[in-house]
Amino acid sequence: MPGPAETFLVLGGTAEANRLVAALGAARPAARIILSLAGRTTTPVLPAGCEIRVGGFGGSDGLAAHLSREGVTWLLDATHPFAARISRNAARAAHDAGTRRLALVRPPWIADAGDRWTSVACLAGARDALPANARPFLALGRQHLAPFAARPDLKPVVRMIEEPEPPLPFAAEIVLARPSADVAEEAGLLARLAVTHLVCRNSGGSASFAKIAAARKLGLPVIMIDRPPEPPPPVVRSVAEIIAAIAP
Repeated sequence: MPGPAETFLVLGGTAEANRLVAALGAARPAARIILSLAGRTTTPVLPAGCEIRVGGFGGSDGLAAHLSREGVTWLLDATHPFAARISRNAARAAHDAGTRRLALVRPPWIADAGDRWTSVACLAGARDALPANARPFLALGRQHLAPFAARPDLKPVVRMIEEPEPPLPFAAEIVLARPSADVAEEAGLLARLAVTHLVCRNSGGSASFAKIAAARKLGLPVIMIDRPPEPPPPVVRSVAEIIAAIAP
């Protein structure tokens, strides 16, 4: 029996990647769709209608070999805007394997008039921008918290999907929950925990914007970490643009 005419490899871990898988399934029902996840979360939200692959490829060379071995016709990079290394590897691997590639980069958040944002270049800059004895809400993810251990004066709050293992490198109040899309709920959480600052990366998109809107509602200062450079072109801004770009 002949195999699928097309094979799409989606580098995911984002809400956009899940929507892309659904859109691909509708637009190309005969295609093979593979969603690749880094594996940092043991209970990720997974879309239906695709194969799931978990774990790294072994750098750009390993990814190039995978593209050739699996007969991938399109590599669709829908990773997080801060996953710069993965996106660089994807661009290099697609070039080496001769595979067509598109990068989906969601637009960044833009401050409104009256927002109290401080833009910084990195995690250390975010740590150093906090005033003494602040109680920041660190919306950063487990792997980005270590720099804050150098500020024992802080009284941070950290939200995680899963209990940290090993424990955090500093004392913090841990909220075990997924982010809410409800602004009032997020604002209630920040107010109840007496948060003084929100610290986050400029991820963009709608999936995690509620915390930004909640800080705006409460008038809280936001320490916003700027994005790294975008991946090499071609770059699109939405799932709809990808579906249009891959049209036969």
